[in-house]
Amino acid sequence: MLNYEVPPGLLQPLVPAGTELDQFDGATLASMVGFRFLDTRVLGIPIPGHRDFDEVNLRFYVHRRDEERSWRRAVVFVRELVPRRAIALMARWCYNEPYTAVPMRHELTLERAVGGAAGRAAYLWHLAGRWHRLEVRTTGPPTLPLPGSEAEFVTEHYWGYTRRRDAGTKEYQVAHPPWRVWQTAGAALECDVRSVYGAAFAESLTGAPRSAFLAEGSAVTVYRGRRLRLTSGENLGSPAAV
Repeated sequence: MLNYEVPPGLLQPLVPAGTELDQFDGATLASMVGFRFLDTRVLGIPIPGHRDFDEVNLRFYVHRRDEERSWRRAVVFVRELVPRRAIALMARWCYNEPYTAVPMRHELTLERAVGGAAGRAAYLWHLAGRWHRLEVRTTGPPTLPLPGSEAEFVTEHYWGYTRRRDAGTKEYQVAHPPWRVWQTAGAALECDVRSVYGAAFAESLTGAPRSAFLAEGSAVTVYRGRRLRLTSGENLGSPAAV
């Protein structure tokens, strides 16, 4: 997870109706995230040839008051890359998430990193005529993030929101235990941001990230989504572009 501070105005047009941008210590963050799906199942059923695969996404953070007036902290995806067309099509159909299928590969050396030895994780994808790369090198053993820390803010989100084609919003829950994270001795994003994410993101995602972590991961359950019922007092947004 490579985390960049970005201008709120860059993300505001992408905020789903009924939600608002969330900030950490006054900073609006966007994160480049690479990870592996393992033993994936849809409605409990494994799909042959589609159980283990990589994903790289660009995401940002929003929140919304629920019926009990508690905050639901959530993520919104700008673009999600996976290596198989069927996965991208299913995610678009089920959640209207902005998935694209591209050639991908990973390079992981983490066997001894749990014990504190140096480790490395890299995710690569081919798009717009070249390979792009997201990489971190770890230091020390993984630990649970401190309460109120930036690592906790980035990793501990249990809801997702996506914009519907009719300008409405779909909400879905994501369940997993808290993740241990490694601090990093180095991080790199070698990417033609303009080609992959658009000219608006080029300046914000160029240069060193504000922070970088590697999360250990766990079993995750993504629940079926529901359409939000929005009131006239909520941010109703504008029609989605997808």
